[in-house]
Amino acid sequence: MSVAMCLLPYSVVVAVLGSPLLVRSTHGGIAPRLGVATWVAALASVVLSWAAAAVFLLLELVRTWNQPGWSVINSCFSGLRDLVSGRAGVAIQVGLLVLAVLAVLAVMVVVWRLGCRVLRMRSHTHGHAQRARIIGRRVAGLDALIVEAPERAAYCVAGRPHAIVVTSAAMDALDGPQLEAVLAHERAHLTGRHHQLLAVLRGLAASLPRMALFTIGAVEVARLLEMCADDDAVRAHGPRSLLEGLIALSGAGPIPGGALAATSIAVLDRAGRLASPPRPAELARMRTFMTAIIVLMAVGPVVTAMMASTGMVMCGLPG
Repeated sequence: MSVAMCLLPYSVVVAVLGSPLLVRSTHGGIAPRLGVATWVAALASVVLSWAAAAVFLLLELVRTWNQPGWSVINSCFSGLRDLVSGRAGVAIQVGLLVLAVLAVLAVMVVVWRLGCRVLRMRSHTHGHAQRARIIGRRVAGLDALIVEAPERAAYCVAGRPHAIVVTSAAMDALDGPQLEAVLAHERAHLTGRHHQLLAVLRGLAASLPRMALFTIGAVEVARLLEMCADDDAVRAHGPRSLLEGLIALSGAGPIPGGALAATSIAVLDRAGRLASPPRPAELARMRTFMTAIIVLMAVGPVVTAMMASTGMVMCGLPG
C-alpha cells in the first residue's frame, strides 16, 4: 500500500509541474531528438506510475483481505486503527477494494481507448497511402507520388508501403535541390516512425484531455519531430535548400489527417532555427540538462517504489 501511495503523489508532481518545465527546455528545438526523448520519458513515467500503483494497491488488498485489523489500512492510515475492526473495518475494506478495482479498470479503459484510436489512425493512413498509389504517378528518379492538385503540398503517410505525396503545384514551385531537401525531410519522418509515435501520443491526449502534460506533450513532440526531420534533411542537402523549399511551400492548405508535412507545423520558428543554429555551448548545456531529466524520469518511479517497499519512505503513516 505504501508503494502505491508513494507512486501516486510522484505521478501527480510530474504531471502538474512537468509540462511548464519541459516546454521551456524543449520548445526552441536546440536538441530536438533529446527533446522528444525527454517528453516521452516524462509521459511514460506518469503512465507507468499509475499502472504500477493500481496493481500494487490491488495486490495488497487481495493479500490482506482476511487479516484481522487489516494491516493495509494500518500501514497507510494509522489514525484509523481503532476504526478498522468489526463492521467499520469491513466497510472501509470493501470501499478501498472497490476503489482499487476502479483504478485498475480506469487504466484498462485508457489502454483500450488508446488502442482503438491508434488502430483507427493506422487504418486511415494506410487507406490514404493506397489511394495515393492509385491516383498518383511516378517520375523516374523521384521517390514520391505526383498528384495533380492546385495546392502546393508535400507530405508523407504511413502505409504498406509508405507513401510520399507531392502535388503538381509543388513540383512547379520547387527546383531540384529544394525538392530533394523536402523529400529528405519526409523520408526522415517515415524512417524515424514519427507517425506511430504521434499516433500514440495523440491517442493518450485524446483519452486524457484534462491532463495538460499529455495534451501539451502531443503538440510539442509533433513540433520537435518536424525539427528532427529538418536536421536529417540539412545533413544531406544543407540548410539553404530546405529553407528555400519551406518558403516555397508555405501557405499550403490543410493536409490529410494522420499525414506529416514539411510545412504543417511551426514553419516560421523552424525557418529561424535553420537560419540561426544554436551555439555549441548552448547546445551542450541543453543536452546535459535534458539528459538529466530523462534519467530522472526513468529512475524516478523505480526509486520511489524501492524506497517505499524498504521503509525508507512512508507515504502513509506507519502501523
